Amino acid sequence: MTAAEILSSVRGKRALVIGDICLDRWCIYDPSLAEHSRETGIPRIAVIETGVTPGAAGTVANNLVALGAEVEVVGVIGEDGHGFELVGALERGAIGSKNAVRSSMMPTFTYTKLINSETSEEDRPRVDFVFTRPVPSEVERAVLAGVREAWRRNEVVLVSDQAETHLGGIVTPRVRELIGELAAGHPGRVVWVDSRMRAELFRNVILKCNQDEAAAASSRCEGSDLRRHTAAPLLVVTKGKEGALLIHAGGEDLIPTTPVANPVDICGAGDSFSAGAALALAAGASPADAVFFGNLIASITIMKKGTGTASPDEVLRAASRHSS
Repeated sequence: MTAAEILSSVRGKRALVIGDICLDRWCIYDPSLAEHSRETGIPRIAVIETGVTPGAAGTVANNLVALGAEVEVVGVIGEDGHGFELVGALERGAIGSKNAVRSSMMPTFTYTKLINSETSEEDRPRVDFVFTRPVPSEVERAVLAGVREAWRRNEVVLVSDQAETHLGGIVTPRVRELIGELAAGHPGRVVWVDSRMRAELFRNVILKCNQDEAAAASSRCEGSDLRRHTAAPLLVVTKGKEGALLIHAGGEDLIPTTPVANPVDICGAGDSFSAGAALALAAGASPADAVFFGNLIASITIMKKGTGTASPDEVLRAASRHSS
């Protein structure tokens, strides 16, 4: 299946993204204004401009929309200033948030990125707003209800389990169990999971990991095969410029990619890969063609600052370059 055929087939597909919806805050600061505080003597970081975009699960959603899908998210948004900004960013991105849970019991998961106005580089520590306590049971119940409600009307489901704290994020054990049950009950539906720290705990879903995450998850399986341990129909292991390893019941295949010289920003590359590959599978592409399409999307987004997306025109041009 060619890139053009996939793009034609994915337009209008209904996609659900479940997981850690984040607000990315891009703060441009002026180093020449780094005056010392009179009270503390500590130099300030003088932010002169701010932009916001949906991040983490929101980055997956952004990429799905850019490829022509109709997208909604299920996760948690705090009733705080960052939550107000995130809701606005989702609306501007045409991402449905009807079943995203609004709660005062959890803060909005937020990444604050500081960009030097003189160099355009992110050169200061990122300021993250994270939640380190168990998800309140009331919030968890609302998320479970939102997943059940949204699952019925979507053709492809992507799970973004990105929280790296010990307790994890909004994809709690109960949410993970429900996803596995729904996936088993709808075997024809593409359910794609990207989990940074807990891949081995999912069941009955397509798993995507990078090679370090896959190695760590395999070690936690106590020697058993990760794909078989999780009853995953497919295990996709991304290997950077080498491409991606596609592991299935019949064995494994390395799907090569065209290496990109001097990538601008690899942040969000895995999210854009997941969006492209999962949509392609839902459109009827073979696993190999879907992985190739995902690599194609990522090859475009890593040439953009921040967590970029790939438009259909950009995808067609990239496919043409690859085939020439």
